[in-house]
Amino acid sequence: MPEVKPRIAFGDFAKLDLRVAKVLEAHDHPNADKLICMTIDLGSEQRQIIAGLKDHCTSQSRVGKNVVVLINLEPRKMRGLESNGMLLAATFEQAGALRVVVVTTDGDVPPGAAIA
Repeated sequence: MPEVKPRIAFGDFAKLDLRVAKVLEAHDHPNADKLICMTIDLGSEQRQIIAGLKDHCTSQSRVGKNVVVLINLEPRKMRGLESNGMLLAATFEQAGALRVVVVTTDGDVPPGAAIA
């Protein structure tokens, strides 16, 4: 199990804007071996996010799925393309290998719904 990080005040957690997004398009990053570029729908807007998922799933397996995204993270260039948010995923070791599982919703949730 990973080391537990220090406690934070609720006010610090409340600064995070976590939302449900639907993946509209996904493709492999043209300049990186491990990155997938996704166009996501947040209800009121569409954005591009980039995630290091290629070793764990295909880009097309993400299309149409709901994902949980941190949307108020400052944009970041990743191998020449801008990512406007961060996809949430669980990471753990299983049978000696790193597993990455994307955080999603249990039911049908509209794009843009806030995670509280």
